Amino acid sequence: MSYTSKLPGPDGRFDYTAEEHDIWGTLYDRQMAYLPGRVVPEYLHGVQALGLTRTHVPQIVDIDARLADLTGAGVQGVPAIIPPSQFFALLAQRKFPVATFLRRREDIDYIEEPDIFHEVFGHCPLLTNPAYCDFIERFGHIAQRLGKAYSWRLFRLFWFTVEFGMMQTPDGLRAYGAGIVSSPSEAQHATEGGAEMLPFDLMTIFRTPYRIDILQPAYFVIDGFDQLVAALDADIAGMIDRAKAMGDLPPRFDSAA
Repeated sequence: MSYTSKLPGPDGRFDYTAEEHDIWGTLYDRQMAYLPGRVVPEYLHGVQALGLTRTHVPQIVDIDARLADLTGAGVQGVPAIIPPSQFFALLAQRKFPVATFLRRREDIDYIEEPDIFHEVFGHCPLLTNPAYCDFIERFGHIAQRLGKAYSWRLFRLFWFTVEFGMMQTPDGLRAYGAGIVSSPSEAQHATEGGAEMLPFDLMTIFRTPYRIDILQPAYFVIDGFDQLVAALDADIAGMIDRAKAMGDLPPRFDSAA
């Protein structure tokens, strides 16, 4: 990837160009025109609570301060890829890592590595929801306690919830995963009948492989964020041990790169 993480100035703020602000606005406008009626209401409430707008790339220090006031959560600027140990440690502190660079216009439809649009527009609005934050924090603590031998299966849980989760609401299926809400193609695929919807089940999730470079063939559906928090009361280590012994389920995608 030819992107370089930005470094903050002495005041903790990052310098974005006029072109980058314009790209942010294009992405913001496109998603905000599409998402109402397709995303959980908690997400749209979060966009408003954080004061996200089309006019400029948000500053991490501002998002961090606002989240601290709302839910005791926060964000921290990091390079796009950080070690799992650092990732889990931040989650356990109720903080979410945020990449600091923004995609270029030629990559506006898809970028493999997470950029600040994915991180802030995709992830941060739901950090205004206390139950969602509780899940993030507890997930981080569990990952730290269980260690490296369990991290790969735990990433599957993160993938099928925080990144690509769906929720059954009184008004129908709605998206909440950041990989859905921040991607035009994924949002359409997930909300217009292009994929299989599966009931949320930890054992199935721990046995389900995924690819990061395709539209997801299946999504797991929760009934609410409290269900995510309650799921972590299970014997996660024991379930992962059983999932390893049983082996992966057949993939729902072509395994070819």
